[in-house]
Amino acid sequence: QVQLVESGGGLAQAGGSLRLSCVASEGNISRAGIAWFRQIPGKERDLVAAMSWSGKGIAYQNSVKGRFTVSRDNAKNTAYLQMNSPKPEDTAVYYCAAGSGGGVDAAVLSYEYWGQGTQVTVSS
Repeated sequence: QVQLVESGGGLAQAGGSLRLSCVASEGNISRAGIAWFRQIPGKERDLVAAMSWSGKGIAYQNSVKGRFTVSRDNAKNTAYLQMNSPKPEDTAVYYCAAGSGGGVDAAVLSYEYWGQGTQVTVSS
Protein backbone atom coordinates (compact mmCIF):
# COMPACT_ATOMS: atom_id res chain seq x y z
CA GLN A 1 0.00 0.00 0.00
CA VAL A 2 2.77 2.42 0.94
CA GLN A 3 6.34 2.12 -0.21
CA LEU A 4 8.96 4.46 1.18
CA VAL A 5 12.24 5.10 -0.59
CA GLU A 6 15.08 6.87 1.18
CA SER A 7 17.97 8.78 -0.25
CA GLY A 8 20.62 11.28 0.75
CA GLY A 9 22.74 9.19 3.05
CA GLY A 10 26.45 8.77 2.74
CA LEU A 11 29.66 10.11 4.17
CA ALA A 12 29.82 13.40 5.98
CA GLN A 13 32.38 15.31 7.95
CA ALA A 14 31.67 16.56 11.42
CA GLY A 15 30.33 20.08 11.20
CA GLY A 16 28.97 19.60 7.70
CA SER A 17 25.43 18.81 6.70
CA LEU A 18 23.25 16.20 5.07
CA ARG A 19 19.65 16.03 4.04
CA LEU A 20 17.82 12.76 3.96
CA SER A 21 14.71 12.37 1.85
CA CYS A 22 11.93 9.84 2.10
CA VAL A 23 9.53 9.60 -0.82
CA ALA A 24 6.34 7.59 -0.78
CA SER A 25 6.72 6.15 -4.25
CA GLU A 26 3.54 4.19 -3.75
CA GLY A 27 0.57 5.24 -1.68
CA ASN A 28 -0.10 8.53 0.03
CA ILE A 29 1.28 9.67 3.36
CA SER A 30 -0.33 13.08 3.54
CA ARG A 31 -2.47 11.97 6.49
CA ALA A 32 0.16 9.79 8.10
CA GLY A 33 2.51 10.58 10.91
CA ILE A 34 6.10 10.30 9.81
CA ALA A 35 9.27 9.63 11.72
CA TRP A 36 12.95 9.10 11.36
CA PHE A 37 14.67 6.39 13.34
CA ARG A 38 18.27 5.30 13.47
CA GLN A 39 19.95 2.08 14.40
CA ILE A 40 23.47 1.02 15.23
CA PRO A 41 24.22 -2.69 14.73
CA GLY A 42 23.47 -4.60 17.88
CA LYS A 43 21.36 -1.83 19.38
CA GLU A 44 17.72 -0.84 19.38
CA ARG A 45 16.17 1.30 16.70
CA ASP A 46 15.65 4.70 18.30
CA LEU A 47 13.59 7.72 17.36
CA VAL A 48 15.41 10.65 15.83
CA ALA A 49 12.43 12.84 15.00
CA ALA A 50 8.70 12.54 14.44
CA MET A 51 6.09 14.78 12.88
CA SER A 52 2.32 14.62 12.81
CA TRP A 53 0.45 14.58 9.54
CA SER A 54 -0.24 18.31 9.72
CA GLY A 55 3.32 19.23 10.61
CA LYS A 56 2.18 20.91 13.81
CA GLY A 57 3.30 18.17 16.15
CA ILE A 58 7.04 17.55 16.31
CA ALA A 59 9.33 15.60 18.59
CA TYR A 60 13.09 15.12 18.59
CA GLN A 61 15.51 12.87 20.32
CA ASN A 62 17.27 15.05 22.85
CA SER A 63 20.68 14.42 21.34
CA VAL A 64 19.71 15.99 18.01
CA LYS A 65 17.69 18.97 19.18
CA GLY A 66 19.00 22.16 17.68
CA ARG A 67 20.94 20.29 15.01
CA PHE A 68 18.43 18.21 13.06
CA THR A 69 15.16 19.36 11.56
CA VAL A 70 12.31 17.19 10.34
CA SER A 71 9.98 18.50 7.69
CA ARG A 72 7.51 17.25 5.15
CA ASP A 73 5.91 18.24 1.90
CA ASN A 74 2.62 16.44 1.67
CA ALA A 75 2.02 17.59 -1.88
CA LYS A 76 5.18 15.70 -2.85
CA ASN A 77 4.59 12.72 -0.58
CA THR A 78 8.01 13.39 0.89
CA ALA A 79 9.58 13.68 4.31
CA TYR A 80 12.98 15.15 5.06
CA LEU A 81 15.57 15.12 7.76
CA GLN A 82 18.01 17.99 7.65
CA MET A 83 21.14 17.08 9.55
CA ASN A 84 23.25 20.08 10.46
CA SER A 85 26.49 19.77 12.38
CA PRO A 86 26.42 15.98 12.45
CA LYS A 87 28.70 14.25 14.89
CA PRO A 88 30.47 10.90 14.70
CA GLU A 89 27.97 9.55 17.21
CA ASP A 90 25.22 10.25 14.68
CA THR A 91 26.63 7.47 12.52
CA ALA A 92 23.89 4.90 11.99
CA VAL A 93 21.45 3.48 9.52
CA TYR A 94 18.57 5.91 9.24
CA TYR A 95 15.04 4.76 8.52
CA CYS A 96 11.97 6.73 7.66
CA ALA A 97 8.59 5.45 8.72
CA ALA A 98 4.92 6.29 8.30
CA GLY A 99 2.02 5.49 10.58
CA SER A 100 -1.70 5.69 9.99
CA GLY A 101 -2.27 7.08 13.47
CA GLY A 102 -1.23 10.46 12.12
CA GLY A 103 0.27 11.80 15.32
CA VAL A 104 3.68 12.04 16.94
CA ASP A 105 4.88 8.71 18.25
CA ALA A 106 8.27 7.44 19.34
CA ALA A 107 7.40 3.75 19.26
CA VAL A 108 8.68 1.59 16.44
CA LEU A 109 5.54 -0.53 16.57
CA SER A 110 3.36 2.49 15.87
CA TYR A 111 4.59 2.67 12.28
CA GLU A 112 3.36 0.30 9.63
CA TYR A 113 5.52 1.41 6.73
CA TRP A 114 9.27 1.66 6.60
CA GLY A 115 11.93 2.75 4.21
CA GLN A 116 14.84 0.52 3.32
CA GLY A 117 17.30 2.42 5.47
CA THR A 118 20.21 4.57 4.42
CA GLN A 119 23.66 4.59 5.95
CA VAL A 120 24.97 7.84 7.39
CA THR A 121 28.60 7.87 8.40
CA VAL A 122 30.11 10.91 10.05
CA SER A 123 33.85 11.24 10.36
CA SER A 124 35.74 13.52 12.68
